[in-house]
Amino acid sequence: MKIDAELALARRLADAAGDAIRPHFRNSVPIETKGDASPVTLADRAAEEAMRRIIKAEFPRDGIIGEEFGTEEGTSGRTWVLDPIDGTVSFIAGRPIFGTLIALLVDGWPVLGVIDQPILRERWIGATGRETTFNDRPIRTRPCRELSQAMLATTGPHYFDNHQGEHFMALAAKTDHKRMVMGGDCYNYGLLASGHLDVVCEAGLKLHDWAALVPVVEGAGGTMCDWNGEPLNADSDGHVLAMGDPARLEDVVEALACHHH
Repeated sequence: MKIDAELALARRLADAAGDAIRPHFRNSVPIETKGDASPVTLADRAAEEAMRRIIKAEFPRDGIIGEEFGTEEGTSGRTWVLDPIDGTVSFIAGRPIFGTLIALLVDGWPVLGVIDQPILRERWIGATGRETTFNDRPIRTRPCRELSQAMLATTGPHYFDNHQGEHFMALAAKTDHKRMVMGGDCYNYGLLASGHLDVVCEAGLKLHDWAALVPVVEGAGGTMCDWNGEPLNADSDGHVLAMGDPARLEDVVEALACHHH
C-alpha cells in the first residue's frame, strides 16, 4: 500500500499538534471544572484545530473524527482519527507520558498510526506492511516465553467496572504482578512496541483512543485485539488488548476468561 503522502502528512500533523500543546504543559493555570480555560482544554483544542486545518487543505475529501470537535463526513472512504491529548490526567499532573494520536482508517480499518509525545519529542509511527519506527529507527517487540514472566500495564483500575476489574485481576494474577505498570495511556503501547512491556489491557476505550495504536503495535511484531481475541475495527466495543508476543494471545484471552458480549 503506497501511503507515502499520508505518512508525510501525519508527521506534519504531529509537529503542528506538538507546537500547539507545548506552551500549555506545566503551565499552572488552575484546573476549572466549569468554564473551559484549563490548560488541557486550551491545548487539545488548539492542537486539534491545527491538525484539522492541515487535513482539509491537503485531503479535502477525507473524513475527520476528533475527540474535541466531533465527526466530519468525507467522501473518500478514508477517515483521519485524532486525539490531540490522550492521557489528560498525565498532562494535568505534568507527567510527559500523554500523547497525540493520529490514525488513518480506510473502510473502518486503521492503516496508519502515530503516537507522538511532544515534550520528550518521542514519536512512534506504524503503517500497514511497514516496520514501525521510533524516532525514525525500526523497532521490535520482545518475545515473552510465558505469561508468568509478562510485564502488564493498564492506565488504572478505576477505569474498569467491577465485572471488567475481576477479569483484569484474573489476568494480572497470572502475570509478573510485582512489575505491573499503572498509568500511561497511549504511552504504554509505544513502550510495548519498543520491547519494554509485554501486555497492555484496557476497557472503555473509544475509537480515537485505540485506532492509532494498532498499526504501531502490529508493525513492530505485536498483536492487538479485543478481550475475546477478535481484531479491532470501528465497531469494536472498547475492550482492548495489546501483546508484544503474539504467541501469548491465547494465554491472555484465557486468563481474562471473558463472558461479556
